Amino acid sequence: MLVVIGGTGLNQLPGFSVAREELVVTPYQAAPVAILCGTLADCKTEIAFLPRHGARHSVPPHIINYRANIFALRELGTTAVLAVNAVGGINKNMGPGVIAVPRQIIDYTYGRAHTFFDGQVIALESADKLSASVTHIDFTEPYDAGLRALLVRSAAEQNIAVWPDGVYGATQGPRLETPAEIKRLQRDGCDMVGMTGMPEAALAREAGLPYACMAISVNWGAGLTDDVITMDGIRQILSQGMGNIRAVLLQAAKLYSKAAESAGSGGGV
Repeated sequence: MLVVIGGTGLNQLPGFSVAREELVVTPYQAAPVAILCGTLADCKTEIAFLPRHGARHSVPPHIINYRANIFALRELGTTAVLAVNAVGGINKNMGPGVIAVPRQIIDYTYGRAHTFFDGQVIALESADKLSASVTHIDFTEPYDAGLRALLVRSAAEQNIAVWPDGVYGATQGPRLETPAEIKRLQRDGCDMVGMTGMPEAALAREAGLPYACMAISVNWGAGLTDDVITMDGIRQILSQGMGNIRAVLLQAAKLYSKAAESAGSGGGV
């Protein structure tokens, strides 16, 4: 099953018809993780939707239980994850409203539970286990190449411009960055900055879930312009860009469904 993780501005997925809500119990929090399952517009293949910040956008980036979310997706039988993230632009290619499909990530977060491999053996419904032994995932390519290509192709087929590159700098939040911090991120090679890219991407890799990110720029990083960053301004950009995000996701769901059907009949994904 293809899953969309929604970020700021996407706590609800327009055009998504909910068929059922799955409440998945995990070892990482008392309450189950609520995942909505249904169809998107005229794509009949079932997909799932998980609002990262909660249905009411009430969970800040540094409090999100990323382990519970990714574990729940694994238990649900997820086969691919498309994450949507709101970011601040640093590179000249990442002005407000621009959508990117980043290629790399740098993690500046701290204090977050960032791995499943913490010495505990966790049983999965699939009879698989997350091992207690020391495990080092290969994170050379943090985003799945096939899913990145799927997003880029989907955007092109909808005549929506995306930047198929970029380095995502994941910061702790929930505050925005200082101009000095943005300059540091520039020197480090970051093209965009957000607060939810990690440890989500790494946990998906640990759980064996193909994962890619579609990042929409909602403002310039602090100090790059004279503009004052406001939540009203961010919401306006998000409102304008969500139509494009939805169109790309819908096309991606269709293409993914076709590839899965082809694979099931002997073709390739």
